[in-house]
Formats: sequence, structure tokens, C-alpha cells
Amino acid sequence: MTSHDIDPTEAPSTPASGGGVWSEERIRALGAITDLPTAGRVFGLGRALSYELARTGGFPVPVIRVGARYKVPVAGILTALGLQRPPGDLTPGGMRSVDHHHEISSIDPPHSGGDRKKEP
Repeated sequence: MTSHDIDPTEAPSTPASGGGVWSEERIRALGAITDLPTAGRVFGLGRALSYELARTGGFPVPVIRVGARYKVPVAGILTALGLQRPPGDLTPGGMRSVDHHHEISSIDPPHSGGDRKKEP
């Protein structure tokens, strides 16, 4: 593994244990959404405290409850840490998503009658 390879599933060491910390690159490598324990580690919170704060609405960023699980948007983490860039793709080196609106904006929808000539 080179210094550019990132394994977002690998828990980073805390500064107190002599290891690394969460960098902007590592946080962005999580993708668009992450689980609550991982988000908690970014903020230096333990698992139990992360869940308690999520249940009581005190987690440092908004959380999304999906059934019995909590998910955390990475954009919220980046914003809370002052790392949010202008809107765009959160994935490192990401390509544009499958958004073809610009390609079809010139096509007349079926109900518009774009090919028909209006009668005087």
C-alpha cells in the first residue's frame, strides 16, 4: 500500500496511541455516507457515546436513522470540520454522476407538441 492508497475501513490510531489522525483525504474516501461509529471516531468519540448522542440529538452533525441503524452524511462531517468545498462530487477523483439532464434539455417532452405547427 502506498501513501496514496486509503483504506477507509481501517480504523485510524488516535494521537495518544502514537498513530495517525483523520485527514480530509481519509474522510472524503468514506464516500457520501458512513456509519455512526466511524463518524464518531472522526470526532474522537467512542461507540457508546456516539450512539447516545445520536439518540438524544446531540451528535456533532445530522444523522439519518435507517431502521435500527444510523447513517451519517460525510458532507456534514466535512462542513462541521470546516473542510467543505464548493458543491460537487465527494468521491476523490470522481467523475460526473449519471446525470443526463443537460443532454436531454433540448428534447421536447411528448406533451409539448414541439414538432407540431400551430394553426393560426
